Amino acid sequence: MYRLNEEQQRIVGQVAAVADQSIAPNAARVDKERAFPSESIAGLGKAGLLGLTVPAAFGGMGQGLGTMAAALDEVAQRCSSTAMVYLMHLCGVACYAASSDKSAGYLKAAARGEHLSTLAFSERGSRSHFWAPVSRAQQSNGVVKLSAQKSFVTSAGHADGYVVSTLAANGAQPMESTIYLVLPNDPGVSVSGAWEGLGMRGNASAPMTLANVPVADDRALTPPGKGLDMMLGVVLPAFQVGSAAVALGIAEAAVRATTTHLTKSRFEHLGSSLAELPTLRARLAQMRVETDRARAHLVGVLDSLAAPGPATQLLVLEAKASATETAANVTDLAMRTCGGAAFGGALGLERLYRDARAPIVMAPTTDQAYDFIGRALCGLELFS
Repeated sequence: MYRLNEEQQRIVGQVAAVADQSIAPNAARVDKERAFPSESIAGLGKAGLLGLTVPAAFGGMGQGLGTMAAALDEVAQRCSSTAMVYLMHLCGVACYAASSDKSAGYLKAAARGEHLSTLAFSERGSRSHFWAPVSRAQQSNGVVKLSAQKSFVTSAGHADGYVVSTLAANGAQPMESTIYLVLPNDPGVSVSGAWEGLGMRGNASAPMTLANVPVADDRALTPPGKGLDMMLGVVLPAFQVGSAAVALGIAEAAVRATTTHLTKSRFEHLGSSLAELPTLRARLAQMRVETDRARAHLVGVLDSLAAPGPATQLLVLEAKASATETAANVTDLAMRTCGGAAFGGALGLERLYRDARAPIVMAPTTDQAYDFIGRALCGLELFS
């Protein structure tokens, strides 16, 4: 449904092969042990796929949002935690690419599979309002220092680069932020908690503390006070599309697991399979329709981003809400359809059910997305 050309299909086929070999075998353990999917990320890196969206000039594959979505869909079908880590890396890479004059070395390292990026936008003080950090850069004698309590940083303690937002030193409004690149060995950087979440247990989405972290001028990825432009113009489209693709991968995995269960499981005393029950077939059909409909919606968003028009902003805002709500509904149907086998954990559906609910509360949350959509429809400013 992503309408990829031959080269893009080859790349996504490569992603699927890596996912089968290096990601799927680790998925259950990653979830059970709340382990960061290091082997899975290493597999993507070895195949050059951490450079999926790195411009070709820096050694990457130079792919756009369509290929990215299809790749994330494939990864999420095997392991949602790995898919979320991969998505946040690709969002970080998008920021590097937008400031390539300062980030060339990091882009090249990502293309070689030697650099994992992530975002550190949300803060304890402003919670899911990622666009309004409460921390503020301090500038003295030409040196900028960052202090912040960042919350829910995916790949915390594992990433090689953190794309960090903070209020500009001279910013007068809550949205006059600046984006900086912070490295894990910078003085004052620490992980200040552990991820104990319900779903996506392996994505290491933990709080981080920045305590007077010094950053040089070449670490500023935006001009002072212009961070919101990068958040909305660079990160938001990638994150919305990518989050939708991850949700669709979860839904797709639920459809496949349910199909297998219905066709392989039998009533031995009746000599029939579960698939012969029309109520169960109807639920499976509903799961298929909902997943296909949400994927078609995502493709519509991608088409609009490729040829922007008056509806593009609205469609981008819709992408994550549409797909994550679909994944929640589809995994709920899967649990009901497969009954005790699903609730007992034998089919892996219980993990998908939990994982499908994690993106609902990731900023921008689904409720925030609905509010943004409503504001856009009513002609109101999105942020006020």
